[in-house]
Amino acid sequence: MPYTYDDQNIFAKILRGEIPNNTVFENDHALAFRDITPQAPVHVLVIPKGRYVNHDHFANEASDAEIVGYARAIGAVCKLENVTPGDGQSGYRSIANSGEDGVQEVPHFHTHILGGRPLGRMLARA
Repeated sequence: MPYTYDDQNIFAKILRGEIPNNTVFENDHALAFRDITPQAPVHVLVIPKGRYVNHDHFANEASDAEIVGYARAIGAVCKLENVTPGDGQSGYRSIANSGEDGVQEVPHFHTHILGGRPLGRMLARA
């Protein structure tokens, strides 16, 4: 079943300028902004400017330019937020929740960049 994009989701409204955000980085294909309820000292959301519901939707249907622009935005955010382990920083976690089982809250593909403290395990070991 193809994905149906909801133009009334909060991230679509942010992209249209209807809801303000605290922008960290922007390029032609992505917008990155601070989460309004941060779960770590660094908590930035990176969203594509295109109408994609989740990661597999984006991976399968976005143009090469959109994919590269999105990936570069994530790299820029990590550098700007001083969490890149390659630069001697402590690291970060990137999370993209998808669907009900993945506990996706907003039906617009987005990646959480979290860092600034030890984050612990994502899931308990089975």
